[in-house]
Amino acid sequence: MNKLMRHLIWFFALFTALALATAVRAQKKTPAGESFFIVSSVDAPKSEILLKQPTEVTQLMKLTSSTRYLDDTGKPIQLSGLRAGDTVWVKVAEGNSGEPTALSIRKGPMTVAELHSLYLDYPEVH
Repeated sequence: MNKLMRHLIWFFALFTALALATAVRAQKKTPAGESFFIVSSVDAPKSEILLKQPTEVTQLMKLTSSTRYLDDTGKPIQLSGLRAGDTVWVKVAEGNSGEPTALSIRKGPMTVAELHSLYLDYPEVH
């Protein structure tokens, strides 16, 4: 393989990696600043929650003493009320050391209207 071909392959691999990294961070948010996730696991002793985006990308998020937990009606719950498989809406901020930190976690499903506005490019059919 000649040198030019190796450089082209290297360039396209780097470009693809950067594009994927940007796509992971560019998850759309609701007007309230929430992102949709599925709970994979909760580690209360470590104050961490592993969340999965609908695109199957996982994200480990820190929990703090000021993280708020709400049920699907907006009433406060405890961290112990979250289980693997729950669908949640999370407000995220960057923590002191740069790690994603949950400001609030609200249990609740994604509606068809939210699905269309956040993930689909075509208009909703009525």
